[in-house]
Amino acid sequence: MDLNSAVRKVQPNPLMLATLLGLMATATPVMAQNAGSRPPAQQSAPSVRVDEGYLLGSGDRVRIDIFGVPEYTGEYQVMADGSINLPLAGGVAVQGLTLRQASDTISRRYSEYLTRPVITVTLLAARPIQVAVSGEVARPGTYTTPLGDTGVPTLSRMVQMAGGIKQSADLKQVEIIRRRPGGGGTQNFKVDLSRLLTGGDLSQDVQLRDGDTVVVPAATTLNATLGAELSNSSLGASFDRAISVIVAGEVNRPGPQTVRGETISQPDPSATPAAPGAAPVTTVTQRLRAPTVTRALQQAGGITQRADIRDIEIRRTVSNGNEQVIKVNLMSLLREGDAKQDLILQEGDRVIVPMATASVTPEDAAIMGRGVISPELITVNVVGQVERPGAVQVAPYTTMNQAILAAGGFARGAKRNQVEFIRLQPNGTVDRRSVDIDFARGIDQAKNPPLQAGDTIVIRKTGFQSFTEGIGGVLGPALGIFGIFR
Repeated sequence: MDLNSAVRKVQPNPLMLATLLGLMATATPVMAQNAGSRPPAQQSAPSVRVDEGYLLGSGDRVRIDIFGVPEYTGEYQVMADGSINLPLAGGVAVQGLTLRQASDTISRRYSEYLTRPVITVTLLAARPIQVAVSGEVARPGTYTTPLGDTGVPTLSRMVQMAGGIKQSADLKQVEIIRRRPGGGGTQNFKVDLSRLLTGGDLSQDVQLRDGDTVVVPAATTLNATLGAELSNSSLGASFDRAISVIVAGEVNRPGPQTVRGETISQPDPSATPAAPGAAPVTTVTQRLRAPTVTRALQQAGGITQRADIRDIEIRRTVSNGNEQVIKVNLMSLLREGDAKQDLILQEGDRVIVPMATASVTPEDAAIMGRGVISPELITVNVVGQVERPGAVQVAPYTTMNQAILAAGGFARGAKRNQVEFIRLQPNGTVDRRSVDIDFARGIDQAKNPPLQAGDTIVIRKTGFQSFTEGIGGVLGPALGIFGIFR
C-alpha cells in the first residue's frame, strides 16, 4: 500500500495523521517541495470583518485552519494569479470566491489526501477596495481605499471620495453594478439615497465590494427642497470653490460669471453662556451657502427693468450629454419668500433671464426695485431746465417725477406740464415721446413711467427758445441726438 492510500484510509486521528504526513514529506520529492512552502508557526492575527459576499482577490491575506492537521494550518497570501499555494495540495484558485466557497474548494482539494477534511478560511488582511463612481458626481472615476477598522467602505464614503453628488442627480435611482461570485456575470440593484438623506435610513448606505460600479443618474424632474438638503449634507458636492456659469438675457452685464458661495455667520448654539454679571459673549460659527441664482444675477450686475423674473430658465448639461431645463420664479421668492426658487447652481449652468412681454405693475416694480436681484442704483439723464442737469443715479424702477426731483426739480422758465422722454431700445431703435407728466400719480406708463438705465428726460423751456443746450454733451456721442430734435 502506498502512502497516499494510507492517508486516505486513516481515520481522522490527529496524532496518526501528523505522523503519516511527516513520512510523506520525507519520502516523496514532490511532497517535500509542498512542505517547504509551509508557513512558519505563528500566532494568528485578528481577522477582518467583511460580509458574506466578500470576494477574494490578489493581495488578500487569509488564514487556513485544517482541523486535526495544525502543521498545515497557517497564513497565506493570494498571489497575482488569484491562487494560494498550499502544502501538499499545491496551487488552488480562489480569485472571485467568497470565504465559504474558498473553504469548500480547498476542502475538495485536500479530500484527495485526507478523509473528510474540515477546513476554515478566515480573512486576515483585505486588499484595497477599488470602486468606480460615475454619473452626477463632482469627480467621476475609479477610487481605491483600504479596509479600515469599520470594515468594507460604504456608498456614502465612496461618493464623498468622488467629490460629492451634484444638484442634477436623481438620489432615488442610484445604481450599483456588482460582480457575481465565481465569475457568474453581474447583478444590478437600486439604492434610494434620499431616504438616507431625509430619514436617516442606514439600510440605503450599503457596503461596497471590490470591483463595484456606482452610477448616479441625472434627474428628470428636479426636487429643489431635496437639492437644498443635499447641499447642506456630507453627500453633496463641495462648494468651497467658485463655479463658472453663464448669465444671459435681461441683466446689466451678461456673459460668463464666476460665482462663489456666500459665507453666513450665525450664533453658535454650543457656546458657553456668560457668567451672571459678566459681559455677554457672542460666539458665531461660519458656514458656506451654496452659489444660487440670485448670487449669479448679482454677479451679472442685477436684472434690467425689462426682465421677466417669473420665467427664468436654468439650462444644465448633465453627464450623459442631455440638457435639463429648470424654470425659476423669483417673484415667488420676493413676494412669498419661497426659498426653493433660489435654485442652487453647479458648474457650467446657464441662467437665461427673458424680456417681459407685459408692462410691469406698480406692485411688482416696488418689490423688484427693493430685491437683491436688482442693482442698487441705475443712471439716467435729466437735461434742460432743471437745477442740476446731467447724469443722475436713482434706484431701479424710479419714476420720471422722482428723477426730476433728484436733479433738483424744475428751473425757472421750465415747461412743467410736459417733458420729452427718450429711451434706446435693445434692438437699436429710439423711443422718443412727449409725456404729460402728472406728479400726483404713482407708476403710470403714460403719465409717470418707471425709468430704465440710460433713459433721458428733457425739460423744455417755455416759449420757442432752444432747449437743446446741455443735451449734446450727454447724448450726442451715443445717439446722434441732435438729429432727433430737428
